[in-house]
Amino acid sequence: MKTQSSPAEGTEPIVHQAQLPVSRATIDYLASLITTHCRKIRSRWRKVTPGTQAIIVLAVLRHDQRLLDIAGGNRVSASTIRRWVLEVIDLLAARAPRLDRVLSKVARGGGEVVLLDGTLVRTQRRTGKNNRRNYSGKHKAHGLLFLALTDHKGNLLWFSAAKPGRASEVTTARHNNITTALRDAELGAMCDLGFTGLEDDPDEPVIIIGRRAARAHPLTDAQKQANQLVARERATCEHGFADLKNWRILTRLRMHAANATRLLRALLVLTNLEITR
Repeated sequence: MKTQSSPAEGTEPIVHQAQLPVSRATIDYLASLITTHCRKIRSRWRKVTPGTQAIIVLAVLRHDQRLLDIAGGNRVSASTIRRWVLEVIDLLAARAPRLDRVLSKVARGGGEVVLLDGTLVRTQRRTGKNNRRNYSGKHKAHGLLFLALTDHKGNLLWFSAAKPGRASEVTTARHNNITTALRDAELGAMCDLGFTGLEDDPDEPVIIIGRRAARAHPLTDAQKQANQLVARERATCEHGFADLKNWRILTRLRMHAANATRLLRALLVLTNLEITR
């Protein structure tokens, strides 16, 4: 990967190289997607090969490099880099699994429980009233809320659409009909206390959650042990989020919520290509 520093007036630009920590299999997979897409849209010529385009896009996603810097290092325009990035995001997002198919696959593999959790992807603070809905009082930051499903090993399975940061995890889960999908697949989901109240059918529960203490009703020793057991089983879910946020473009998003949903689903595909537990 090459990047270019901004030159002073009357001097030559300085180009430096940086390591791109992704596997060759991921680069080859992405290059094949680009090649197939170019044939489909009959794009017969581009300034770089599909392999080089794949490396440039992966550099943007992994290192969150400025488009102008990468453009200068590869002798293309910043608008071209932006177009390539959005193109690859759409190609990868189209291959992200749907909720019902994910749960059916887990059930066919003999699984009984998945892990459900939410994460806030921080965004730039913008001016205007429309940005107030992105402020999360829980995290004291602006961002977009996503729900994710992982298996018991911490492998990411599915991402919901982006919701404003002020939205609650329970409301987002209900919007995606997660309990209905779990019940149809005959699976359960382990959640943290933030999902208290999500269960909509006490006679046929699918949500496994700990107990919350109250001032007048402290937890018993048995309930504390049950909470510890749920927390221990849910720990692997955080590993999946850690793998996802190795893509530094998520450090602070600078794109519309609709593009953010496609981005998260594209990174889900790339993360599963890189890491399988």
